[in-house]
Amino acid sequence: MIAKREIRNYSGSVKVWAGKYRNSNNLLHWHSECELICVEQGGIDVFCEKRKYTLSCGEALLVESEQMHHMHAHTPDTILIVIFYDDGIVRPYLGEAQLACPRLSGKYPVADCYGRIHTALTEKRLFFGGEAASEILRLTLEIYRNEPLVSRSDLQTDRSFRRFLEELDARFDTYTFDDAVDFMKMSPAYFSRFFHETTGSTFSHYLNCLRTENAVELLLKGEKSVTDIAAECGFGTIRTFNRVFKELTGYSPTRLPRDFTFESTVSHTSSETFDPTSEECKLIESNG
Repeated sequence: MIAKREIRNYSGSVKVWAGKYRNSNNLLHWHSECELICVEQGGIDVFCEKRKYTLSCGEALLVESEQMHHMHAHTPDTILIVIFYDDGIVRPYLGEAQLACPRLSGKYPVADCYGRIHTALTEKRLFFGGEAASEILRLTLEIYRNEPLVSRSDLQTDRSFRRFLEELDARFDTYTFDDAVDFMKMSPAYFSRFFHETTGSTFSHYLNCLRTENAVELLLKGEKSVTDIAAECGFGTIRTFNRVFKELTGYSPTRLPRDFTFESTVSHTSSETFDPTSEECKLIESNG
C-alpha cells in the first residue's frame, strides 16, 4: 500500500472542515491537519501509526498532524463524523504534548461540536471562521486535559520515516535498499521490520509499486517507448519491467488498456490536492 501525503483545499481562510462519510475506506496516508473522527453508526477499524483500533458507535479517535493512518468501515452503512482542522489552531496551547494513544478513552461531545461547526461553516454568519476554530479548540483542549500524553520529541523516528517516504517518492527511479537504511540510520534487519510494520508492505514491493505507478502514467501518455519507460522508472532490465508490471497490473506494458487505473495509485504532486478515499466511500454531508 503506497503511503502519500494528503493535501487538502479549504474554501477561504477558514482551516476547519466538517463532514460525514458512509462506508469510510481509504488508503495509507498522512496530512498536516488534525483529524477527529467519531462513529455515528456501525463500526470501523482505524490503523494509525502501526496499530489497529476498532471503534463502535459513539467512540472517537484523534489522528494528530503528520500521523500515518488508514481506515476501513465494518459495513457499508457505517457512518463516520469527521472534523479536519489546522494543527496551528491548537498547537500554540499544546506545546510538545501529544496523545499517548489516538483512540480516546473518555466520552467527549464530538457530535455536538460537529453540529455547531457544520452550522457555522454552512451558514457563514459574521466571524464564522473564528466560531468554528473556537469550537474545535475548546474540544481539543478538553481531550488533552483528560487523555494520557507523551512528548512529541519522543516521536522523531516516525517523523523521519515520513520524510523518507517523500524522498523515496521523488527518487524512486534510483533509490536502493541501502539508501533507505542510511537515511533512517537503522540496521538492515530492523529497517525491514519497521518498514513492514508501518506500511504493511516490504520495501522492495513498495518500491516496485511506485515505479509501476509512474510507468503506467507514462505509458498512458503514449509519448515514449516501453524500453525508455522501463529505464526511466528504475527497472534494471526490460525483462524485470515486464514481469513486475504484469504482476502488479495484470497486463503487459504493451497491452495496457487506455482507461486503466492502477489500484495502488494515490497520485499527487506538492501543488495538487489528493483525496485518499476509495470509490465505495461516500461523502453524505459537508460544509463544502
